[in-house]
Amino acid sequence: MTARAAAWLGPDTTDSTPHRRPRLVVLRARGLGDMLTAVPALRALARAFPEHTRVLLAPHTLRGLIELVTLHGEPVVDRVTPFAGLDAPVPAEYGPDIAINLHGRGPRSHRVLRALHPRRLLAFGCPAEGVPGPRWPGDEHDVRRWSALLAHDGIPVDPGDLAIDVPPTSWAVPGATVVHPGAASPARRWPPSRWAEVAAQERRGGRRVLVTGSATERPIAMAVAREAGLPEGDVLAGRTGLRDLVGVVARAGRLVCGDTGIAHVATAVGAPSVVLFGPAAPAQCGPPPERPQHVSLWAGHHGDPQASTPDPGLLRITVGDVLTALDLLPVQRVRQLG
Repeated sequence: MTARAAAWLGPDTTDSTPHRRPRLVVLRARGLGDMLTAVPALRALARAFPEHTRVLLAPHTLRGLIELVTLHGEPVVDRVTPFAGLDAPVPAEYGPDIAINLHGRGPRSHRVLRALHPRRLLAFGCPAEGVPGPRWPGDEHDVRRWSALLAHDGIPVDPGDLAIDVPPTSWAVPGATVVHPGAASPARRWPPSRWAEVAAQERRGGRRVLVTGSATERPIAMAVAREAGLPEGDVLAGRTGLRDLVGVVARAGRLVCGDTGIAHVATAVGAPSVVLFGPAAPAQCGPPPERPQHVSLWAGHHGDPQASTPDPGLLRITVGDVLTALDLLPVQRVRQLG
């Protein structure tokens, strides 16, 4: 086991040595999709600061995912310090050499890092906190936003460097269509009856269909499966961990989902996908437009991403639109990855 792997799996003993390595702390206390948009920045930091102990403040639920972000076979961070959000107590990571705000631009995220008393803080400018830095690019895609922040400090970033490692899993069905009907907010949730029509059509086309989701999304997934005539065993929602979900998507023939975290998983593992957008534009949070294996559907409507009902623009996307987009996807070769 390498020294970095040992630091990942256990206590950070590197900081207790007489000649301890300088520490770099990154704040990214957001969800699955947001974490994946930060992959190019995290990998750039690993290249730029190879001698630092790199610590990521992030939700503990994402630790298994973060382990899949590597550089030359080594994790891009040495340690994940669980951090539930900006209202949580400040973690005990005092005195880092460098702190980097990949979370946001507001006073609260800046205060979290300033409380650690870093020697140097890399962040977008925040006059309310007296933090200098570049201006926040309003409508920029998250990937390019964080790339621009690091580039401002002379750290080169490749925005296309989005790939993550693919873990083994026993849940995968190579070549299957993965249907993911859930999303974090109602505004981003296409009606279950429409997902069921898509799933049924995929099955009539001779494809195995798997329905994914979190434990809280299992009722929706089960409703979709029942209406589509799928066996209960093909509903993976609530049964797989995050790493298994990555493995399932990586080996799938194609994924169809809303604007939610699993769409970013498809980008990270190169799986063909059709992603339905409602309140937010694909240019702000969608897959890279230059990749033909990903198709974004959007009616051109901007709305409230936290609304309590499906976005009107999302509802303008029809089952026929989705089926046509699926037919246009490049064929995914079966990936036997363990």
